[in-house]
Amino acid sequence: MAEFALCLTHDVDRPYKSYQSIADALVERDPSRLADLSPQVNPYWQFDSLMELEDELGVRSAFYFLSERGLRNRSLRKWLRPRYWIEHLGRYDVSAPRMARVIEELDAGGWEVGLHGSYDSYDDPERLATEKKIVERVLGHPVKGGRQHFLNRVPATWDHHRTIGLSYDSSLGSSTEYGFAHGYDPIHPFGDEFTVFPLTLMEVALFEQHDDLESAWDACERLLTEAAANDAVMTVLWHPRYLSDDFPGYRTLYRRLIERALELDAWIGPPAECYGRLVEEGDDIAELDAAANAAD
Repeated sequence: MAEFALCLTHDVDRPYKSYQSIADALVERDPSRLADLSPQVNPYWQFDSLMELEDELGVRSAFYFLSERGLRNRSLRKWLRPRYWIEHLGRYDVSAPRMARVIEELDAGGWEVGLHGSYDSYDDPERLATEKKIVERVLGHPVKGGRQHFLNRVPATWDHHRTIGLSYDSSLGSSTEYGFAHGYDPIHPFGDEFTVFPLTLMEVALFEQHDDLESAWDACERLLTEAAANDAVMTVLWHPRYLSDDFPGYRTLYRRLIERALELDAWIGPPAECYGRLVEEGDDIAELDAAANAAD
């Protein structure tokens, strides 16, 4: 029997390197960095690499796909805000042939494909429902859950998720802090089977808190040991682009995290599969509902 669960997730925010290539070329005074703009070079396209790594280790994860709306569909007020230009420059189309092939390959290989709710969708159930349908049309079957972009959330967000037919969400967490701030167990905010998987660790938080690879790894080791000691469900997020050479150390940490969890006899997989196991095993919803109330 597994000592604890490690849920692996990937938010697909920016699978194409764009304005970052121009910034790199200017900062490094190296015009050759503009080659990253080519689809044949694009270092942020890490799907094959991630699948190969996880397949080698015998694990699977969840990939959450984003359908951010274009600027032409936004108000003039938002046109004037830099945040929305950044989101626009990072847009991609999940139904484009290359992306659709990736989604089909992930699904066929046993990976979970889920929803990454767009920047403003956390309080827009109609937009969330539309984005869910966009991903499902490519996938060919319903998605189980996902995570909101930038972890955006209001009290009504989980109700929106449940209303549009999602079984779980994993937006409760931080991009700058890590740990079991919301407890060791999944949360049932409505006292039913809808489940919240708190985010234990986002990769960027490691280097927010630590200056070098080894101290970042020590933090991962401590989290895994704490998870094993408390029979926890630990959820981690590694954005695919962070496995590129543009971000030294992140790939090493991700591999070591999985390898160490396997040594500690963890169950490892995507949240949708963990959700199914919890329901099948008769997860104590009443007890976890109390934890949800405390978290809010």
